[in-house]
Amino acid sequence: MALFVHKYGGTSVGSPERIKNVAKNVIRARSRGDDIIVVVSAMSGETNRLVALAHEMHERPSTREMDVLLATGEQVTIALLSMALEAAGCPACSYTGGQVRILTDDAHTKARILDIDTDRIRSDLAAGRVVVVAGFQGITEAGDITTLGRGGSDTTAVALAAALKADECLIYTDVDGVYTTDPRIEPKARRLDRITFEEMLEMASLGSKVLQIRSVEFAGKYNVPLRVLSSFAAGPGTLITYEEASVEKPLISGIAFNRDEAKLTVKGVPDKPGVAYQILGPVAHANIEVDMIVQNVAEDATTDFTFTVHRNDYRKALDILQATCTALGAREVTGDDKIVKVSLVGVGMRSHAGIAARMFEALAREGINIRMISTSEIKISIVVDEKYLELAVRTLHEAFNLDREPDAV
Repeated sequence: MALFVHKYGGTSVGSPERIKNVAKNVIRARSRGDDIIVVVSAMSGETNRLVALAHEMHERPSTREMDVLLATGEQVTIALLSMALEAAGCPACSYTGGQVRILTDDAHTKARILDIDTDRIRSDLAAGRVVVVAGFQGITEAGDITTLGRGGSDTTAVALAAALKADECLIYTDVDGVYTTDPRIEPKARRLDRITFEEMLEMASLGSKVLQIRSVEFAGKYNVPLRVLSSFAAGPGTLITYEEASVEKPLISGIAFNRDEAKLTVKGVPDKPGVAYQILGPVAHANIEVDMIVQNVAEDATTDFTFTVHRNDYRKALDILQATCTALGAREVTGDDKIVKVSLVGVGMRSHAGIAARMFEALAREGINIRMISTSEIKISIVVDEKYLELAVRTLHEAFNLDREPDAV
């Protein structure tokens, strides 16, 4: 008997009819004799509705109370799905993150999983029940409810699969796999049969919305076989796995992009040791994540220090830098929240030269100016003006022939 963890996102459970459809899928999978754990998100739109309610009460509600509020969305879904399974004759039992005791740290709204108590789940599985667990949430040692951040249900599913040594974790969503890029931007985007953990980690971190980055980290760390499938259409989906010598290795596997970028520059900073920490230290202490960093030293012994943050953190970071600018004796602080990041990702970059030149040449032909560049072994990221996003993605997709199947190695 195999053990599978199924995860269904908000769109998949967005209505009573869709929840009943999920129940049918679960029963069909269970009929093969396998044990099934189901992790679900809140119904589509519910989290946004709860956030709007919170802001009607308080302009800046505490993160602790936000977690208490937002965790209710998944609680509704687990109960409804369990009812649908029971109505169809399938024994089921639902659990919140606290009831399963998904233990997390106390970083409200961005909590990290520390441990999972699997005793109750194993007991229910042994009794022949489908176990339905609320994604996105956990509990601290002190008993406070926490949430794992947007997309946290993916992390819950993979963490449960790792803790229970499941045979596979199936992520059911509204797309039928991982694509070379977003088909809404490039209609010629192609579904990938498989992609490495490393590539998927880069894609998730660079803006791909298919999987939350921490879920991919978990899957790679604990070697959890991960598959992305559609809730609405049968198909093989995309398998996320380790790189193998026998696997087809395309030069580029995909193009990720992130609209939620903002750029900040501190100009005329005295060029001396420790200046980077003096600029970024206060930003980090405010729990603002920094992405790309560029530093340019001028002939007058000053430097311009530029970095990017999430667009939601732009105003907060700008206020912090204004104070930092005065303390450092810098000339001024400037910012731009109308930028985007576009990234090429592929393990094939390790063994091929000239990819960056090919990328820059294609963009230059379309008159797209590059504002920042960042590279790693398997990715190249650029920052461009927001108005060029779709053109940049389509241009690069064509330049690297991503609409075609790769040649076998």
